[in-house]
Amino acid sequence: MKCMYCGCEDSKVIDSRSADEGRTIRRRRECVNCGKRYTTYETIEDTPVLVVKASGIRQAYDAQKVRNGIIKSCEKRPVSLNIIDEMVSNITKKVYNSMEQEVSSKKIGELVMDELKKVDEVAYVRYASVYRSFKDISSFMEELQKLMENNKN
Repeated sequence: MKCMYCGCEDSKVIDSRSADEGRTIRRRRECVNCGKRYTTYETIEDTPVLVVKASGIRQAYDAQKVRNGIIKSCEKRPVSLNIIDEMVSNITKKVYNSMEQEVSSKKIGELVMDELKKVDEVAYVRYASVYRSFKDISSFMEELQKLMENNKN
């Protein structure tokens, strides 16, 4: 690591601490040449995951888009932001743990519905109605019947 003051490449680590909920390491360094101190941060390099939309367009996975969709479906429901953040975290882990560089938007939608089904059935039905774009009331009723059958089991 080059010293930002004199450009020397030798430094010693004075202190290391975890930051950003354990995803970053903060290091205080001291330059061997000039003796000045500076801070560096070490983070894990994210390998981008691309989302393949139905149209074939590819774009980077964005957890904020997933979060916004979940928030919209949970509007006026007793679901806290902590629970929503936990759902987004679970979905994001599953996307990155799949070890695939490209994931279909359909797969992400299914992951969202799986999480919503566990938390709030009304939010699940709201999300499913948009995601599956029900054409008529009968397709909507089919989904509700599947949900009710799963509850009985």
